[in-house]
Amino acid sequence: MPTLFRFLATIAILAGLVFAGMFALATFVQPTQREMSVTIPNSKLQPGNR
Repeated sequence: MPTLFRFLATIAILAGLVFAGMFALATFVQPTQREMSVTIPNSKLQPGNR
């Protein structure tokens, strides 16, 4: 049984580290906003050409 508890403790610690990393990234990293433009070909805009 001690190996099962050790395994579960290791998995719990790794899951906690992953959660802490995701929380830190979500909290401290600010995305940069920028303008975006997409060119659409004329053939896609005309309803007769499918």
